[in-house]
Amino acid sequence: MNISKFFKKGFPILLGLVFSASVWAHGGAAGTDTDQCKFELEPNHWIHYTAYQPKAYPAKDFCGNLPSVDTLTQLVFDYQDQRYRDMSVEFEVTKEPEGTRVFFEKAAKHKSGTVVLSLPNGVPEMGKYLIHITLLPDDNKGERLDVHMGFKAGGGEATSTTNYLLYGLFAFAGLYILYLSSAGFKNFVNGLLGKAKEF
Repeated sequence: MNISKFFKKGFPILLGLVFSASVWAHGGAAGTDTDQCKFELEPNHWIHYTAYQPKAYPAKDFCGNLPSVDTLTQLVFDYQDQRYRDMSVEFEVTKEPEGTRVFFEKAAKHKSGTVVLSLPNGVPEMGKYLIHITLLPDDNKGERLDVHMGFKAGGGEATSTTNYLLYGLFAFAGLYILYLSSAGFKNFVNGLLGKAKEF
């Protein structure tokens, strides 16, 4: 197969993979059951969670693993159902397995559907933590909703397999552009492929 034809047919597929990388965020397409950053409050009723550490990792968002301790940490929750916006919501973060409270916000209503919890010093040490969310009915006659989600803190930010794949795809795209634009590089690649066929 001619290398030029291979690149011309394969490159659009590669480009599509690169630009669909945002679909991989949070473990899958937003709003699907593959999204790892959400709590199920009731069957088919969700609250989405995102964590930020803006001083240590500006413009990056996290979910189940927070890379740093002892740094400003913001936990952001979004719930879509209007009825939850009319309920008081209480938040607590505990260190596990001890159950030691590291953050608490008393019950309050959040009519916008978005709650931002700011932990000025983040969490104090590496390890496992649990976020507790309790929704309280107005009249105290309805049912309380209690949900929990765990996360780990500390250990730094690891480069994920997805990141390595993206780096590889970008490198391949750069080489492809060089192959198309440089006759010398194109001859070099074709020469290498010709030698490879001889083996």
